[in-house]
Amino acid sequence: MATQAPIGIIGGSGLYQMEALTDIEEVRVETPFGDPSDAILLGTLDGTRVAFLARHGRGHTLMPSELPFRANIYAMKSLGVEYLISASAVGSLKEAAKPLDMVVPDQFIDRTRNRISTFFGEGLVAHIAFGDPVCPHLAKLVADAVDSLALADVTLHRGGTYVCMEGPAFSTKAESNLYRSWGATVIGMTNLPEAKLAREAEMAYATLALVTDYDCWHPDHDSVSVEMVIGNLQKNATNAQRVIREVVNRIAAAPPPPKPTQP
Repeated sequence: MATQAPIGIIGGSGLYQMEALTDIEEVRVETPFGDPSDAILLGTLDGTRVAFLARHGRGHTLMPSELPFRANIYAMKSLGVEYLISASAVGSLKEAAKPLDMVVPDQFIDRTRNRISTFFGEGLVAHIAFGDPVCPHLAKLVADAVDSLALADVTLHRGGTYVCMEGPAFSTKAESNLYRSWGATVIGMTNLPEAKLAREAEMAYATLALVTDYDCWHPDHDSVSVEMVIGNLQKNATNAQRVIREVVNRIAAAPPPPKPTQP
């Protein structure tokens, strides 16, 4: 398939579309790993072609353990994506990372059990350097974009560790406190398999982690309502669209090295 979009966007919970996209075309990409989570929306964002995918499907029909990670990354690669920006709702493991804050992690801890996170196997053997799991150039662009927008009620946290758990159940308090003792910053259920597969596919990858609530370690966690979390998801989705738009403009103006690089 011919190159159609150098920039890919994977939207997490609450981010099912990019309102600023124009000239939209829905593309169903066939892959050796089955169907992606949804049709990929190819569109134009301020003059730059991008590919957008709703990670859980536009109706949020897929649980984290059901996500077709390999199909999603393969589809992005087949559309010519070189820079992959992943937006993800997360819980906070640190008091300083409050709801509505944004974290641009530079490390991951894998606590998944049932994910296939490699394209290799069945006679095709490879070992992949993954000590630095995100592209530092793209991560800096994302963080700089957040800074430049001065979003209300949002504090930016550059760097940090994202714990990727299996789900769908959330952590026990013992697990949550364990992750805190490790110095982790946020916890989610999706980004680590994407980061591993993007590395194998030689795409620059960075995460924009959007804090919805404190994880269950926090003494005020029990007072968090579903309505509050949904409200934060909606605010995060609005803010994320502004950040991603700014990142796309910055990549278009001064593209960083397209392949993932070590610091």
